[in-house]
Amino acid sequence: MITFRRLPFLTTLALLTFLASCSGPKSNLKTTTNRYENKINNPYYNDRVPDFALQNYEPFSRQETVALALREWRLFGQPIIDYDPLYHPEPTSPEVKEERMPGLWQRVGEYWWIGMDPGVIEGSYTGKHTANGEVFDFRQDGHYAWSAAFISYLMRIAGANNRFPYSPNHSTYINAAAEGTSAVLQAQDPAVYAPMLGDLICTARGKNRDAIKYSSLPTPYTFPAHCGIVVTTQQNAPPFGQEISIIGGNVNDSVALTHVPVDNTGKLATAEGTSYDSRYPWCVVLKVLYDAEASPSSHD
Repeated sequence: MITFRRLPFLTTLALLTFLASCSGPKSNLKTTTNRYENKINNPYYNDRVPDFALQNYEPFSRQETVALALREWRLFGQPIIDYDPLYHPEPTSPEVKEERMPGLWQRVGEYWWIGMDPGVIEGSYTGKHTANGEVFDFRQDGHYAWSAAFISYLMRIAGANNRFPYSPNHSTYINAAAEGTSAVLQAQDPAVYAPMLGDLICTARGKNRDAIKYSSLPTPYTFPAHCGIVVTTQQNAPPFGQEISIIGGNVNDSVALTHVPVDNTGKLATAEGTSYDSRYPWCVVLKVLYDAEASPSSHD
């Protein structure tokens, strides 16, 4: 009696196991198909973005974005650039430019390719080639400055999706933050707000270097600028006493870390708006609203 009762059970179990093994691939195929359908129906989708960033396998977070910046810094040999760029001579030979070294010019090309939206001509640049694949004159590399592409790359890979205003110009997202048109950026007064890990601090460059201040924003025009991502917050260390550390792209033609002086509350400027940093008149802090901090919005 016992033997006869166990046989149907084992047969049923074997049948269920067989059916489960048959249905497994169909279930996986359906998931894959749905993901593909989501991608091709997503107006912000482009084939430059890997799935893990596009689909937000992990939340868009300060920790992940800072880790990405540190990874890129290590790739370039962990340079620390604390000199004043106004008094630093430009290289006289292309062979000494980091961005042109084997393995690194391609990496800069990835910043452009992934950081820019489809159809943007700068998306085809590299660290030494134009969109047509021609090697540009190293003495004119200011026309191919990639520091904004680097920030755009970090935000894209970290999972900001369509919420970040990707651009070859820092002023695009500086103005977007000041206008309140970006879902993940808020412009903050450097005399009032102490930047946190993963925030961006920015300064104007060129003839606008001292003219553009927090009170000037937003501007009705684009302007040369530079932004770095904060990777360490206020700490006691030379040469400034109190400082934070940022990582930026295209600093001495590399991804470099820079120490930035702050006051004992972590702020970049005096109450009157004067930057504590004699090298860079930091005009704005871009507070990044990561997933744990942002209001509900589309992550498509």
